[in-house]
Amino acid sequence: MTAEKFRSLALEISGAIESSHVNHPDFRLGGKVFASLGYPDDDHGMVKLTPEQQRAFLEKEPSMFTPCAGAWGKQGSTSVDLAAAKVDVLRAALEAASKNVTAKRKKG
Repeated sequence: MTAEKFRSLALEISGAIESSHVNHPDFRLGGKVFASLGYPDDDHGMVKLTPEQQRAFLEKEPSMFTPCAGAWGKQGSTSVDLAAAKVDVLRAALEAASKNVTAKRKKG
C-alpha cells in the first residue's frame, strides 16, 4: 500500500480532515488525531487504537501492525507497515480509531 492510499482511506471517514503535526500528515475529527503518516518513517502510518483493539489487530495481522514506541504504544497507538497493509484491515482499523476520538469527544 502507498501513503496516498492510506491517505485516501483515512479521508473516507466522514468529517475527517488532513492536517499536520511535527511535519507529519495527520488525520483528525473534531480537532483530534485518529491517524497519521510518516512516523517513524515514510514506510509507516499510525492508527490511534485502544489497547484492547491494538491486541486484536496485532493478533489478526502481526506483519501489518506493531505498537508504537513507549507510552504511546502502551496506550494503543499502533504503527502500520504500509508494505504489508491490506485495504480491508486498514479500513477497519481507521474506522475503529475514528470512533475512539469521537467517543472521547462526546464523553468530555
